[in-house]
Amino acid sequence: MEESKKNIVIIDDENEILTMLERFLTRNGNYKVRTFNNPLTAISSLPKDTDIILLDIMMPQMSGIDALPKLLEKTPDAKVLMMTAYSTLDKVLNSHRYGATDYIMKPFPSLEALGKKIEEVLKK
Repeated sequence: MEESKKNIVIIDDENEILTMLERFLTRNGNYKVRTFNNPLTAISSLPKDTDIILLDIMMPQMSGIDALPKLLEKTPDAKVLMMTAYSTLDKVLNSHRYGATDYIMKPFPSLEALGKKIEEVLKK
């Protein structure tokens, strides 16, 4: 019996990252992937059955930390993995305070490492 696919939403303002992650997760993971390059669009269009959200912290339209509570209001059971190239302890603590499950640094150590981190977060 095939395990059902997990619904993953990726929100990042860099289209190259969205494309790379969507290809990797669709090909190598058991995921249905939706991507958004604008957190405002993601908030208004977030699928109710989202299992995990990969959310960039630094975006021009709205920070991931500001978007986080709005996303979790729509999908309270979703796990959130914050992504950032500019980690500070303050940002990490704020993201956890607002409901993020975990975070990962960009650039990712490898796509395989990101895949393992996603699996870990889904088990929390």
